[in-house]
Amino acid sequence: MSNAVIEHLKKRRTQYALGRNVGMDKDALNHLIKQAIKHTPSSFNSQSSRAVILFGEQSVKFWTLAREALAKIVPADAFAQTAAKLDSFAAGAGTVLFYEDQDVVKSLQEKFALYADNFPVWSEQSAGMAQFAVWLALSDAGIGASLQHYNPLVDDAARGTWNVPASWKLRAQMPFGSHEGGFGEKAFMDDSQRFIDAG
Repeated sequence: MSNAVIEHLKKRRTQYALGRNVGMDKDALNHLIKQAIKHTPSSFNSQSSRAVILFGEQSVKFWTLAREALAKIVPADAFAQTAAKLDSFAAGAGTVLFYEDQDVVKSLQEKFALYADNFPVWSEQSAGMAQFAVWLALSDAGIGASLQHYNPLVDDAARGTWNVPASWKLRAQMPFGSHEGGFGEKAFMDDSQRFIDAG
């Protein structure tokens, strides 16, 4: 039996070979990304997820900042591979910087002290769902993406460059663009190792 949601899930894949030949203009993409985050569930409807949406040269600037940060810690003889990977991200149409607002988390901790230890965890879960929602929406639009984690190395540089509020904590980065490469077969572990059918 076919299910449209499952078919969309199957279509989402990690794409490192990105280009700028996307079939949507900047405004439409901006709207799509915002809508995906807006309609992502969050604990207590906290809506703690935040995003900085970068296009074109602003996206390139982010990956240049990442390159500068990594050049300080990656051995010189290994940097060429790192630089090539960063270049592949910069070659895309844009990048979404995903944040979680820690002021929202702290406010909920104070308001609901009984659950204080859980709110940071629930914030991370909301962040993951927001990232996946955007990825799925982009995939459905025929746009490739991958999920990266160069935080906290780039946090301060990004904050200063785009005036990101101090309470926003960077959690992930998603470069996106046209598919400029294919996909290999995706391997799956046996269901018996992942699921218990309790009847």
